[in-house]
Amino acid sequence: MDYYGFQDAGGCTRADLEQDILAHVTKHASGIDTRFIHPYVQMHEFEGLLFSDVEQFQYVLDGWDAGVRQRLIAIRAQFSTPEDINNSRATAPSKRILAAFPDGSDNKTEHGPVIAEAIGLATIRRHCPQFDAWVAMLEAWGNG
Repeated sequence: MDYYGFQDAGGCTRADLEQDILAHVTKHASGIDTRFIHPYVQMHEFEGLLFSDVEQFQYVLDGWDAGVRQRLIAIRAQFSTPEDINNSRATAPSKRILAAFPDGSDNKTEHGPVIAEAIGLATIRRHCPQFDAWVAMLEAWGNG
């Protein structure tokens, strides 16, 4: 889930929301083994993870150029991790990406998955510690 996607977060933290989700699932579903339910609330949009390697935005073929590259690098440089890129709904990662590219050249549903695949899971995990911790937890389930 995307933290900013919660309409009624009501000042709750990410951890609060994850606990609320777990409590809701447990309350409304019978016979669930809670060891295998671990909600993950990503603080910001999926597109934030793409800032793990801005060079891979080159796959937006119609809009990629040196200016776009510099704008994306500048955005990334403002934050300690890609997961921190957001200040409001108006400055969400997807909005920043749209602003960096010429109008109409970026399509998040088309380009996002391609860019993510080009970046690779290992690089995203290296740059995004919250996401990495969640993936590590999923991997541990597979080994348990």
